[in-house]
Amino acid sequence: LLKPSIINTNKETTIFSVMSALAAENNAVNLSQGFPDFPIDTALADALRKAVDTHNQYAPMPGYPRLRALIADQVKTTYQRDVNPESELTLTAGATQAIYTAVMATVSNGDEVIIFTPAYDCYEPPVIHAGGVVRHCPLNPEDFSVNWDLFRLLLSDRTRLVIFNTPHNPTGTTWSSSDMKTLEELVVQHNLYVISDEVYEYICFDPAGHQSAHHYPALRERSFIISSFGKTFHITGWKTGYCVAPEPMTQAFRNVHQYLVFSVNSVAQRALELYMEQGDRASGLADYYRTKRDRMAQHLSNSRFTLLDCMGTYFMLLDYSEISDESDIDFAKRLTVEHKIATIPISVFSPKETTEKRVRLCFAKQDSTLDKAAEILCKI
Repeated sequence: LLKPSIINTNKETTIFSVMSALAAENNAVNLSQGFPDFPIDTALADALRKAVDTHNQYAPMPGYPRLRALIADQVKTTYQRDVNPESELTLTAGATQAIYTAVMATVSNGDEVIIFTPAYDCYEPPVIHAGGVVRHCPLNPEDFSVNWDLFRLLLSDRTRLVIFNTPHNPTGTTWSSSDMKTLEELVVQHNLYVISDEVYEYICFDPAGHQSAHHYPALRERSFIISSFGKTFHITGWKTGYCVAPEPMTQAFRNVHQYLVFSVNSVAQRALELYMEQGDRASGLADYYRTKRDRMAQHLSNSRFTLLDCMGTYFMLLDYSEISDESDIDFAKRLTVEHKIATIPISVFSPKETTEKRVRLCFAKQDSTLDKAAEILCKI
């Protein structure tokens, strides 16, 4: 018999499914899940139509060579890092698969993994599946900064892996250069591996810029750096991403990848090749989403909600403490049923119950959607 923990790691339906179903049932504006509701670039749609005529069979296990070369060029342009596309870069069926694969390639029974919370809900299950032990490192609740003193206390002889995310979902915060240097120092000192979830790398509003593991030599030599075409090109349903890691780590990654999915959607890969061959497609993304963030913030400036700073991603947090004493889960559900607008309660991203009165909304939406949502929120 399979171990119960393996077949039922999370006994409850995820909050994303719950809130989306509740939104559909109540015909609510859905700002809960992180998916754009606007069309993709017509050039990318044209590339997809061309690709389906020629690329319908298995792609090579690590991904099409031309696409990997184009990604390596993009990494070079963005981060001034040379990546060998043959031995250090692997296409994946989305970032979630990449994270799962990296954990399975790294963690063995009894190994400890430190996860900063609140955290995206795909981090913990693969650690449990691999027989590992999760150690949660709560971010400071006031501003979601890293508590490095607590992190040091969590380190042990069994610590194997650290998983972190910047720009950060769900809080919209970013790590500083000081944070990255501290992590780099501790990772080297304690001989650790890292999963750097950077799927929002091109949606960063921090004046200091995105602090990528690519920029820190000692850190990147121990990191699986995860990126997502879904977030960058508004194609979340294509489920395409990639992992950059040093050659020995990439080999371990591919040893799992080949038996997990073997290869990634060939049509999507070919379409992305054709699209990226036309030039830099990621520039301007931060400005695009900054405009949407500022539009929503301006609308809500006259509401009873308090907006927390959003320095990256396409999510923002609303503090509703002046409106209700309800738990964030109860408030989010009532918001959906009574006011016809769906958000995500922030507490579901943490292992322990929290008292903060905050919900997360997604602003990767058409302006008309944002305007309608803001009109509702300003009346509450």
